[in-house]
Amino acid sequence: MSIARSSALMASGTIVSRILGFVRAVMLAMTIGVTTNVSDAFGVANQLPNNVYAIIAAGVLSAVLVPQIIKAKSHTDGGAGYIDRLLTLVICVFALVTVLTTVAAPLLVGLYTQGWGANQLALATAFAYWCLPQLFFYGLYSVLGEVLNANSRFGPFMWSPVLNNVISIAGLGAFIWIFGADPTGQVSESMWEGDRISLLAGTATLGVMAQAIVLFWSWRKVDLRFKFNFNWRGVGLAPALKAAAWSLGMVIVTQIGGIVQTAVSSRVINDRATAGGAIASVAAASIAWLIFMLPHSVFTVSIATAYFTKMSGHAHRGELEEMKLDLTRGLRMIGAIAVLATAGLMVLAYPVARIFVGEYSATAALGNVIIALMFGLVPFSFVFMIQRAFYALEDTRTPFWFTVLQISIHIAGSLTMSVTVPSQWLVASLGGLTSFSVLVQALAAYALLRRKTGGFGNNGLAGGLVRFILAGLLAGAVGFGVLQLLGGAGEGAFAVRSVLTAITASAAVCAAMVATYAVCLKFLGVGEADELLGRVKSVLKRR
Repeated sequence: MSIARSSALMASGTIVSRILGFVRAVMLAMTIGVTTNVSDAFGVANQLPNNVYAIIAAGVLSAVLVPQIIKAKSHTDGGAGYIDRLLTLVICVFALVTVLTTVAAPLLVGLYTQGWGANQLALATAFAYWCLPQLFFYGLYSVLGEVLNANSRFGPFMWSPVLNNVISIAGLGAFIWIFGADPTGQVSESMWEGDRISLLAGTATLGVMAQAIVLFWSWRKVDLRFKFNFNWRGVGLAPALKAAAWSLGMVIVTQIGGIVQTAVSSRVINDRATAGGAIASVAAASIAWLIFMLPHSVFTVSIATAYFTKMSGHAHRGELEEMKLDLTRGLRMIGAIAVLATAGLMVLAYPVARIFVGEYSATAALGNVIIALMFGLVPFSFVFMIQRAFYALEDTRTPFWFTVLQISIHIAGSLTMSVTVPSQWLVASLGGLTSFSVLVQALAAYALLRRKTGGFGNNGLAGGLVRFILAGLLAGAVGFGVLQLLGGAGEGAFAVRSVLTAITASAAVCAAMVATYAVCLKFLGVGEADELLGRVKSVLKRR
């Protein structure tokens, strides 16, 4: 399957999943709000399995599985024995860790919060008991999906989260039907009992479980089978574990930064009672991150995943120049999309925020966080792609060090802001700090890759990025003008009056910006213009 078809297939699955993810997030905001104590309690609890999973496996699996499985395919059994032993090991490790972390739920909740009252801590802990079993199924989903990716079967890994979102949406619908919606937090933490907690958090976990289990069906379709095999000695797992050590260290460092940021964000809830308007905290930061990740997940991950398999093959065969060419092509393609997404979401930050929240003060609070985060989308996406180049070269040490640089900046800035920035601006300021630290990380990562692989020659990356930014600025100006013609984004304006008007205004602005951007790219002679339009058409045809 070609890179274009692979990327289009993955992007189409991710688009559907992300649309449903947005519906899910909107329904969750309708159910428990975004700037309420209950939403923050659920936000911390539902984030815990993701954080623990990231610490023990997320970076490790993505860094080492694809290159190692590609190597194992040269074995006489086509890598079947290696895959059986690897999956058996992953299942055992995740089962053990899931049990241990679930037992330690109260300690984990306390680690991620600061200054919470007894009722809110108790509610977050109750949610965590239901959410932490997701950890086992996240691990299973990742290893099953990475094996499919290594066999160039990219679709199931990207499409199975659709099932997760469908189940979660159904659970939220059932919750609203039974208990009603509470977006402003009228039902206090002490009023939440077992039936409410189990329905909200239990269906979230059921969705993650289904997302993983359905991949076994995809394995059978491509003639892959799994048998438990506990004989882990002498089958080549040592190189994977050695490579994983640096990736594990990198993810641990990242999670330390996440703990600090979440703890700093959580402290602002103490000021809600006396604040004149809504204050963004943990739940608002999660929603803003979801919006930030939408273009990254739909396009960057799809492009990088397809190129990663190809780069790993080139690196294994010693074809360094071909690997660098793939990297450059991927970065240019990612840059073209990320610049437009940055401009669009900055212009539409308030209308997009209005889709998730009701009152204008909450809209403004969430919108400001979105704007601050969007400055970092391009460097964040570049770092993701450059990391895959290092992983293709089986170098997990260097990504560890440029991640340490980014997290050190972030931790120092977060602690400083916790005592210097007013509560109403704290989470937005943390978003801006994330953007700055990721920019430094991207520059360092690119410089280190050049030193490792040699110069990239006249690859057109810098010139292309300048053209993308010029086109993005003009598209942003046109989009802002259209938004002003619709009345702007101030309180009572059409674009933030209701969910329907926010969607309508966003669609009008998006259409104007995309058209302007495409024309500018054509005028500036950017080759990706035609390719990107072709990919969009391919994705739409597959939907």
